Amino acid sequence: MESCQMWRSWVEPVVAGAQMASSFYDTGLLMVVKNYFNRTNSSAVALTDKGQQIAISNFYIINNLLFGLCPLASAFVLAWLGDRRHHKITICVPLFGYLVSRMFLLLVILLDWPIEVLYGSAALNGLTGGFTTYWAGIMALGSLNSSGRGRSRRLIIIELVYGLAGFIGSLASGHIFVHFNVSYHHGTVLVSCSLAFYLFCVIYSIFVLKVPNEGGGGNGNSAPNQANGGTNRRPLDEQTERTRLLNGDPEQTSSLIRDEGQLLLAPSMAIIALFFISAVLYEVAVAGAVDVLPLFLIKKPLEWGPVYIGYSSAAGYMIFITSFLGVFIFSRCLRDTTMIMIGMASFSAGIFIMAFVRWDFLYFIARAVMLFSIIPHPTIRSSLSKQVKGSSYGKIFVVLQLSLTISGVITSTAYNKIYQATLEWFSGFCFLLSFAIGIISIIPISIIACKMSSRPAPDGVSEG
Repeated sequence: MESCQMWRSWVEPVVAGAQMASSFYDTGLLMVVKNYFNRTNSSAVALTDKGQQIAISNFYIINNLLFGLCPLASAFVLAWLGDRRHHKITICVPLFGYLVSRMFLLLVILLDWPIEVLYGSAALNGLTGGFTTYWAGIMALGSLNSSGRGRSRRLIIIELVYGLAGFIGSLASGHIFVHFNVSYHHGTVLVSCSLAFYLFCVIYSIFVLKVPNEGGGGNGNSAPNQANGGTNRRPLDEQTERTRLLNGDPEQTSSLIRDEGQLLLAPSMAIIALFFISAVLYEVAVAGAVDVLPLFLIKKPLEWGPVYIGYSSAAGYMIFITSFLGVFIFSRCLRDTTMIMIGMASFSAGIFIMAFVRWDFLYFIARAVMLFSIIPHPTIRSSLSKQVKGSSYGKIFVVLQLSLTISGVITSTAYNKIYQATLEWFSGFCFLLSFAIGIISIIPISIIACKMSSRPAPDGVSEG
């Protein structure tokens, strides 16, 4: 019975299902938008290349603005309700929003509605919390179900599941789009599969998913003890738990000493601010590059179709696997700040190569160089979560996610405009810009590393 309750607290099935759905949807959206502007501009030869790129870019500017800005009206409210009422609110509401809003793409395909209808889809998705609230809720539940010392690995495991699901979904999406269609409505089966996965996630999160330590009000590292025929007992207070550990398992004792050392070394507000600055700068570098990358791939000289677009997304999701392995290995001997810098350097080097991609193989080489680029954000979240109580995880993660979302929205608009301006001159210019910002994002983490290394650690406590 206890093991059944334990697996019900895993958020991984939700993460996997939602990311499969998202992978299908993203490939379908790009190809539907491309086909729409191909059909619309078929009579204007001058628009078949540059004009099509600008039209698709403008669509994504508006779509990303709505997708990014609309959660600002609801994200913090949902996070507050999640912390005060039930943590599942921050997961269930956004997932239901995904399910309803992404039906719009199916209607565009089947009923030949104008592509502008999808702006309403993005707005509805955002008003129900969007990815900002959903991912903050996932990270909060993952943190509640882990200890302070093992949290970096716990969160990167969730990122690994996210990446594996995205990898499988992306590999399959292009083939489904090409080979499975209803009449001439390309993408019908692909989008229907996406909606089926979202429906599964909604049902699972409402009826199966169980929040660990719900109502416990503690630090979120363990569920309330149960005894006497299932009657709930109050969690052990901090002093009793400390005594039990010190008189028990030596490994638990060592873990407690390290966790207490981390509390004694709690960073100042300046260090927290530096974490936020570094996370935002890195988000700008990554989000800007990711936003223009699909446009870069469907134009000359690559001119990739749906199958290769799926392969390119799969190559991107492989980075989640290599980043997980990196954290699993590096966390044994390196500090969090060192791992973050390795990830940022990995992305910066890879995106520099991407700026000069002219052949298919070079794209995959650039992706391979980015093998650790997912490490920074979950590791920064892990570092921040160790500074607050479990009951505040929702708020701290939403504040961080909102910061990333706002910067991502501004970045999306700026990068798309820069891409349009440099399209004929040098289409890889945006990637060079991301390279420069990625290098700058390492500076705040370097300052944090210097400050932490200069602070004396208590006996028996290692900052690494």
